[in-house]
Amino acid sequence: MNNTIEGSNSNASNEPIVYLNGQYLPLSQAHISVLDRGFIFGDGVYEVIPVYAKKTFRLHHHLQRLSNSLNAIQLSNPMDNEQWQQLISAIINKNHYDDQSVYLQVTRGVAQRDHSFPKKQQPTVFVMCSVLEPAGNTLGNSGISAITLDDIRWKNCHIKSISLLANVLLRQEALNQGAKEAILINNGYATEGAASNLFIIQQNCLITPPKGPRLLPGITRDVVVEIAHDKNLCVKEQDISFDELLQAQEIWLTSSSKEVMPVTKLNNNMIADGLPGPHWQTMIQAYQDYKQQLRTTL
Repeated sequence: MNNTIEGSNSNASNEPIVYLNGQYLPLSQAHISVLDRGFIFGDGVYEVIPVYAKKTFRLHHHLQRLSNSLNAIQLSNPMDNEQWQQLISAIINKNHYDDQSVYLQVTRGVAQRDHSFPKKQQPTVFVMCSVLEPAGNTLGNSGISAITLDDIRWKNCHIKSISLLANVLLRQEALNQGAKEAILINNGYATEGAASNLFIIQQNCLITPPKGPRLLPGITRDVVVEIAHDKNLCVKEQDISFDELLQAQEIWLTSSSKEVMPVTKLNNNMIADGLPGPHWQTMIQAYQDYKQQLRTTL
């Protein structure tokens, strides 16, 4: 593909500047073919990368997960890590937000509609950013509500696929029932949220399901595990049964954009006393300290 970087750094209209197949341009001018396999089949993968004070959060880890997803769908990576870093840095600098959420997507490109891979593959590469809003100042007071739903997704949830219809339906069902997120149950075990990873506190130990095809290997998930180890907290990566979920002292959900969210109500029942627990209070302070170190690093 053409990796030539074009376009001005100026953005007088404040319209977001995006990257599409070798060009920087205003979001409203970015268009793809209706025959793009991402549009026709959902044939592609994506990443969402937080940016604090214009500094990427664990970029190497996100690029490694992108590479893993591309390998899993048998699509060659259109860029090496240095090219991705240059591209993402350019997008960050062409937009005015200090804290950003960078979204990048790679599809198998344009081809006649056919389920088999096209013989000549020219990937479509799209990168955009948006303002990264604070995770929520009210979480420390109230937390969020969640419901449990059967996991209706496919068997390769470790691939960060753009085919997210099942996740959309699960999240919408949660919203329809007055909750913020759905915690998914697969053969009697809680795996993750519709758009988040899962942690519980049980007997004062932090537990999260192990990585594998049933769940996405979350970057924020890994940071929480590392912080817990650094603070000498009890941490276990093991399956969480449905009953263990219901009996948990605390429940957390993590994601790049929402960070660490305490669940204080599950299936309309309060978790413990219905307030974010002490272990979450410790973790969220440590997580904010971790972010602050990134902000102040030269």
